[in-house]
Amino acid sequence: MRRHHYAVMGTVFSFAFGAPVSEAVVRAVEEELDRIDGVFSTYRADSHIARLADGRHDFGTCSTEVLDVLGLCAQAARLTCGGFDAWHSGRLDPTGLVKGWAVARVADLLTAAGSTRHAVNGGGDVLVAADPSREDPWRIGVNGGWRGHVVEAVTAHNLAAATSGNVERPGEIIDPFTGRPAVSVQSATVVGPDIVMADAFATAAVAMGRAAFAWLDGLPGYAARLVGTDGVVAETAGWRSLVTTAGLGPPGAS
Repeated sequence: MRRHHYAVMGTVFSFAFGAPVSEAVVRAVEEELDRIDGVFSTYRADSHIARLADGRHDFGTCSTEVLDVLGLCAQAARLTCGGFDAWHSGRLDPTGLVKGWAVARVADLLTAAGSTRHAVNGGGDVLVAADPSREDPWRIGVNGGWRGHVVEAVTAHNLAAATSGNVERPGEIIDPFTGRPAVSVQSATVVGPDIVMADAFATAAVAMGRAAFAWLDGLPGYAARLVGTDGVVAETAGWRSLVTTAGLGPPGAS
């Protein structure tokens, strides 16, 4: 299993694949991540998103992909009843969705290059792909709510899993309804078919706090696990059918 790591958008992206992929493909993935960083990073004053947020660009200058991402943010806001908000901090910040979008772009590049088995991890947002007819499923480590603390694994051939919370950067996610840091959920992991929406749903779950559970439990096609800052764990109805505790390793996919 070959693995590569690349720092971008204030976090680390890693990708692994089970079948041979050329160095040219690896370079193409890294170049695409660099390009995405230049457009969407909130850690770079010269990125297009930073310029939009500061008023140095207007929306008439946006590329099609920026408009697409902003459209996805609006869709996520509707689906989460406002729990996801790209303006949660008072300025434009699509980080809670764009990491998942970038993961999907990397996975598309690997698929286009002929890879049938790969995993992409962008700061806790994981997309795995494998051929069920001839390849083993992936195992995605699930954070228990504390740094490096893996309590179980989701097993699947093709699945998206996104985790947000107050482990790496406590208080970074803002409750859009109160304007205050959302700190009642330590960790929210959402799994389902779409990494972009799984990312947005996990972010929204942290922003919503404990009220998120009832909404997540009724979300078709997705399952979730929430850990409160008091250590209380809540799991949606479909969660148990996806997980195992055997042979646990570090967070990510194996």
